[in-house]
Amino acid sequence: MERHCPVEATVDIIGGKYKSLVLYKLITGTLRFSQLRRAIPCATPKMLTQQLRELERDGLVRREVFPVVPPRVEYSLTDFGRSMEPVLKAMSAWGKGYLLKQEAEGKSPQEKSV
Repeated sequence: MERHCPVEATVDIIGGKYKSLVLYKLITGTLRFSQLRRAIPCATPKMLTQQLRELERDGLVRREVFPVVPPRVEYSLTDFGRSMEPVLKAMSAWGKGYLLKQEAEGKSPQEKSV
């Protein structure tokens, strides 16, 4: 796919349903699959697995399998994935401001402003 816009390229890579959440949770360090599931409870195991595979394919996430029984799998950010940290932190700051604004206006975050 040919991309002409830098924002489009970014959204293509991190715009999956839970990709930005996965990346944001991994900023703090390496997590096992079960820890990611607890951190993102709205993601089904199948969807989380799919998002992790795509992030790994795109070079943002590293998957490490340990040869133990039962198998242990850990996920961490690659250097390329870590380069997303300022973007993710800016998204978090913006989201906090948005939620505070919605709360001050007496709206739930799901209500759309017209």
